[in-house]
Amino acid sequence: MTNPMLNPAVGTIATDEGYVAYNPGSDRLYTMNGQGALIAELCDGSRSVDELRALVGPLLPEGQSADVGRWIDDGIDTGLLVWADGSTGAPREFSTGELINLAIRFSEYGSGQTAIVFAKRATEVNPEDPNAWHALGRAAGTAGLHDLRRDAYEKYLNCGVEDPVIFHQLAALRGDSPPRMPDDCVRMTFDNFSPVYDKRMRDQLSYQAPERLQDLIRSEMGDAAGLEILDIGCGTGLVGIGLKGWAAGMTGIDLSPKMIELARERGIYDRLEVAEIVDWLGQAQGQFDLIASCDCLIYFGDLGPVASGAARRLKPGGLFGFSVERGERYPFELTPSGRYTHHPEHVREVAKQAGLIVVRLEEGFLRNELGLPVTGLYALLRKPGDA
Repeated sequence: MTNPMLNPAVGTIATDEGYVAYNPGSDRLYTMNGQGALIAELCDGSRSVDELRALVGPLLPEGQSADVGRWIDDGIDTGLLVWADGSTGAPREFSTGELINLAIRFSEYGSGQTAIVFAKRATEVNPEDPNAWHALGRAAGTAGLHDLRRDAYEKYLNCGVEDPVIFHQLAALRGDSPPRMPDDCVRMTFDNFSPVYDKRMRDQLSYQAPERLQDLIRSEMGDAAGLEILDIGCGTGLVGIGLKGWAAGMTGIDLSPKMIELARERGIYDRLEVAEIVDWLGQAQGQFDLIASCDCLIYFGDLGPVASGAARRLKPGGLFGFSVERGERYPFELTPSGRYTHHPEHVREVAKQAGLIVVRLEEGFLRNELGLPVTGLYALLRKPGDA
């Protein structure tokens, strides 16, 4: 029989526990303890199975030397090993670029700990590469390791990168609380997110906020029609789809040009603008029966300026419906996600200050985050007067 060797397509990384190996061709990940890592290292094509058993067997608990042969058989079956046919070779090491790409891929899969293994190795191979530190910060965020995430992002920015998104996330990780996410940060985040936004939110995060906000509005609007509606932070139009049936005219505004492009493709808005919410509300002349904002005000700390702007743009009797993430800290808190949570009392206070009446304020599911449900506040505020 020919000698076993590691599949040349498989790359390996040594860890404290053993080896992590990955086969790009089959998209298969292998994890090995210390004993498996030792066998893998010795499988270089120069030794037969009997020779490997003789070398490793004495290191195993009594009576387990036969496990070496079974491990090799399993390795052949899974593609970790191949029969050498006279060739020899050491384990292949991943390049920095491969390590970064694998870290990103496993972060997207939600496998934060695995992503960290690849990203950490990338920073060891090339500590001057900012992309390696960015990948490590992203992986640490997926794993919920905020101290590691903070350290990685600090090293990323120390490489001389100008990145408003990471700068804002670092503020959160350091415990700072700026009044809102900067405009360039919002724009960059959603321009980058736009190609996969709908699929990720719906398929991966079980995003339900649009439908729940629509149900809240329907509880007061009923089957009303012929309304002038404003969708602030409209994104790709996920909430606008459900509002269209009430509208005689519908306007959408968003900071991200690429999200606006996707909203335009839906064909549900009569008017779309790239604009910052507070500025637009302060300068616009139109009046609306309904203003909606779904999963947008989580990028504001103090909701006062938005509530006051909405009050100016509402017709008497008009409604302002929105969702935010519910928080325990009063009045609001910037979380490690880079988003703000809001205490219910803050919503009530800004409504009063803006001259709006709290019609409904309810808790409910928004979406999942890192495999856990995110609880939101769904608010419906009314401007006094007859419609």
